[in-house]
Amino acid sequence: MTIARVDCRTGILRFGDLEMACTIGRGGACAAADKAEGDGCTPLGRWPIRAVLLRPGKVAATGIRLPWRWIGASDGWSDDPSDPAYNRPVRLPRVTSAETLIRKDDAYDVIVVLGHNDAPPVPGKGSAIFLHLSEGRPTAGCIAIERADMLRLVPLLAPGDAMDIVVGE
Repeated sequence: MTIARVDCRTGILRFGDLEMACTIGRGGACAAADKAEGDGCTPLGRWPIRAVLLRPGKVAATGIRLPWRWIGASDGWSDDPSDPAYNRPVRLPRVTSAETLIRKDDAYDVIVVLGHNDAPPVPGKGSAIFLHLSEGRPTAGCIAIERADMLRLVPLLAPGDAMDIVVGE
């Protein structure tokens, strides 16, 4: 297992010999126990790296060792605590609230799914905590990095790897 370490204080993500700038949530970082849906906080802790989701026509799937799949217009992620599929991938349209994975910006061209609040999901404790492409501003609770850094990082990630989100090393 290799650990990707995100230092929320310095805004640096490290993985092996790679070091890159990253952005966290607009609400800063918070203890996972205090995480609440919609608070904009990035949850501290060690989260398994689950899978990669890719937007067709935007990136190549070359060299990816993690489970991965293409996303399309009907792909979403439930963010409604009342939904039995909370914090899970869902098909759109949906009666309950869900984030669309095909966005107008490029932030979700590459999504690395983190295993925060997923085993099992606790309603209201945060959903869709991803590593994704930078939007040039704080995220809604995810970690974001520049496209070039993501394209260097993703092929290095392997099943069993995890992300440590900390404040200070």
